[in-house]
Amino acid sequence: MPTATSSGSTPATDATPVDAATRGTAFHSRIDEVAAAEWNALDQGGVPFLRHEFLAALERHGAATAATGWTPAHVTLRAAGTLVGALPLYEKSHSWGEFVFDFSWAEAYRRYGARYYPKLVAATPFTPATGPRFLVRPGVDAAPVRRALLAAARTRLPRCSSLHVQFTTRAESEWLAAEGLLGRIDCQFQWQNAGYADFEAFLATFTADKRKKARRERRRVAEAGIRFGWVWGDELSAAEWQAVYALKSATFHRHGHEPYLGLACLEELARTPACRPLVLLATRSGAIVACAIFFRGADTLYGRYWGAAGDYHSLHFEACYYQGIDYCIREGLARFEPGTQGEHKIARGFRPTLTYSAHHIDDPRFGAAIGRFLAEERAAVEAYAVETERHVPFRADARPLELPPERR
Repeated sequence: MPTATSSGSTPATDATPVDAATRGTAFHSRIDEVAAAEWNALDQGGVPFLRHEFLAALERHGAATAATGWTPAHVTLRAAGTLVGALPLYEKSHSWGEFVFDFSWAEAYRRYGARYYPKLVAATPFTPATGPRFLVRPGVDAAPVRRALLAAARTRLPRCSSLHVQFTTRAESEWLAAEGLLGRIDCQFQWQNAGYADFEAFLATFTADKRKKARRERRRVAEAGIRFGWVWGDELSAAEWQAVYALKSATFHRHGHEPYLGLACLEELARTPACRPLVLLATRSGAIVACAIFFRGADTLYGRYWGAAGDYHSLHFEACYYQGIDYCIREGLARFEPGTQGEHKIARGFRPTLTYSAHHIDDPRFGAAIGRFLAEERAAVEAYAVETERHVPFRADARPLELPPERR
């Protein structure tokens, strides 16, 4: 494979001799150096956050740039001029916005006078959603493409302390383990569609007390005079986007953070059919009082942001969970990933689901120590998933089908 460079890109060697394993690869400091049609021709598993348009919007509007600590270093692989593989990659100067927490690792480096940042992160910024990270053109043998992309990323070591592949699929995580990376698991709470006819059929699988509680929560929202409507992002007016953005930003500010995605970024995504936001508007007497921002993939609904203008009883559960479940049932979607954390999701029908990441620590001493930590952490996370599964609201005779291996 010949070494390929596009406008502004650099061969994946960083001034080191080109190894056969990385021949044909190149780094890109902007995803716009790669044609959108080429990038989107790669298999992204139906995940909207891996599309060129999504990643480009984050870069163009300052969300994922060197100024915010997300320096793009995307890797591509070409064969006979055709793009056959890509890895969305960033050099990070901090650990915020990843949702795979390694702050203690950075602190351990600091105590010993070592440098943890910059590090390499293969992920979609600010997005704790499972999906492939090594994107391969359909019909191409995936194994050598993945190895070439991984080898190229490793050429940035030891200038970067480590390589982290976040929220990858189980299959990719197993392959990365075989390539010598350290595996890590975490637990999210996700919803699975067992072929329910409607929301009431879903509630019918709950135990009596849990079903009564869910109905009471939904009733309280309705009794407050709140109504809901689903709107694609490009159907919102500029004034409505201003209102939605103000509500979701207020949620960030209450937790002491600035919003990751700015208004201009969301508005650009809204004009992009393949990865436009899906917005749930909650209105009372015609005024917007709350909103929730979702994205829709090939078979999955992804919950992202929410905000409310007042403290309405059970509104968060209705807007962020029940309405999303109802939407998935109506649309025939297989899964609903509402985001990270939140044991309160269990009582609303979400089940513990393992997520995967893989890590290469270039310093062998720290790598060995982190490997021991991850082994202990894995046992604790697996025990936690088993324990929380005991608290799902489903009747023993109506429990949904087991989660497929990819989602366990």
